[in-house]
Amino acid sequence: MMLPASRREFLQRSGFGLGALGLYGVLNDAGSLAAAESPMLPRHPHFPATAKHVIHIFCNGGPSHVDTFDPKHVLNDYAGKPLPVSNLPTERKTGAALPSPYKFRKYGESGIEVSELFENVGGCIDDVAVIRSMYAEVPNHEPSLMLMNCGDARQPRPSFGSWVTYGLGTENQNLPGFIAMCPNGLPITETANWRSAFLPGVYQGTYLDTQHTDVEKLISDIRNKQLPLDKQRRQLDLLQSLNQKHLEARGTDSALESRIHSFELAYRMQMEAADAFDVNREPKHIQEMYGEGVHARQCLIARRLVERGVRFIQLWHGEGQPWDNHDDLEVNHRRLAQQIDKPLAALIRDLKQRGLLDETLILWGGEFGRTPVVELPTPGANAGKINGRDHNHHGFTCWLAGGGVKGGQVHGATDEFGFKAVEDRVSVHDLHATMLRLLGFDHEKLTYRFAGRDFRLTDVHGTVVDSLIA
Repeated sequence: MMLPASRREFLQRSGFGLGALGLYGVLNDAGSLAAAESPMLPRHPHFPATAKHVIHIFCNGGPSHVDTFDPKHVLNDYAGKPLPVSNLPTERKTGAALPSPYKFRKYGESGIEVSELFENVGGCIDDVAVIRSMYAEVPNHEPSLMLMNCGDARQPRPSFGSWVTYGLGTENQNLPGFIAMCPNGLPITETANWRSAFLPGVYQGTYLDTQHTDVEKLISDIRNKQLPLDKQRRQLDLLQSLNQKHLEARGTDSALESRIHSFELAYRMQMEAADAFDVNREPKHIQEMYGEGVHARQCLIARRLVERGVRFIQLWHGEGQPWDNHDDLEVNHRRLAQQIDKPLAALIRDLKQRGLLDETLILWGGEFGRTPVVELPTPGANAGKINGRDHNHHGFTCWLAGGGVKGGQVHGATDEFGFKAVEDRVSVHDLHATMLRLLGFDHEKLTYRFAGRDFRLTDVHGTVVDSLIA
């Protein structure tokens, strides 16, 4: 897939020399060269799509599938006893079966079992496709985060959001096309989670620290208090003309082109960002539907951004690895779920009542799951306690909703204990291929030429899971 021509490429291809410079000014004033100017303008995918936007809720650290969306009642029969299997390949030393401390019950017409931790999401389960047969490559956070976000556990690759904005552009030129919200600092592996890598820098995610409610703290320098917009525009025009001359002297330079675009975006954001991120403009009953706290605010902001045409929004659940509960799992998973269960359900219902759920693809999950057996005391991991679970990449759960997903279904299964995906297994590459299909792309054809070869999000892997598509 080819990017729109840059300004320099437009002039080079036109063949009219200095005459084209004059023509350029006339056309630019009339807006006719928008496609040549902005690599973020909306573009058509390979075929008709159901999804136009993506909201990715990332529960960093690895939520336990057997305590959330993959009930394993047989664990109660083995409580405190070894499981009748040998050589469980766990990262750390583990012990006896650890039954879930939470109750599960069936929800909706589909009758899908969901933990009490997510009772509000359970109320929306007929709009959700639960994938219980996910698997990753290794039981370590850093490579697993990179795999889930960038499609490769080892090499620096563009993030999923960068690929989507590269392929589709974005509908609102006054806001970033790809936004990553994470309160109280950066997650593990930091900005690599939303990097553009070898794609042009314009496709990299824009980070917001959502611990702040004041828009001027949320977005640095969002307002210029010294100059009105018309004078800023004159200054920016001068700066951009100098940058353009520099670019023409250097030849194609994607980093410089991205900088030019970022100046323009920063100017335009002054007109719309303050409104988009101010949830206090919402009616009281909508704010109450989402609830209180930073994660409620993030979900409500995500809905407002979708309304305004932002293409890809990633919501991180906290700094560090909050779901990495090697100990005190019962207390910590409950606390964490209470922060996001109500807002997640509100997001689904709110998008649905506004007619936006059908075009907004929601992904919930972490980088892997957790073991069905207890983790034994491990230095530096669980403070000597025996009430948590170790990492488990062999089998875990994520779920999709909206955007053309066939809701009210469970896809695949782990074994009877919840350790390994055994039925209709779905790799991270399969998940990405399926999501790209919902966005209108053949994942094998959404490519970018770099270092002498064509790259894609799914590398040389990935199979679309057709049963997930309505």
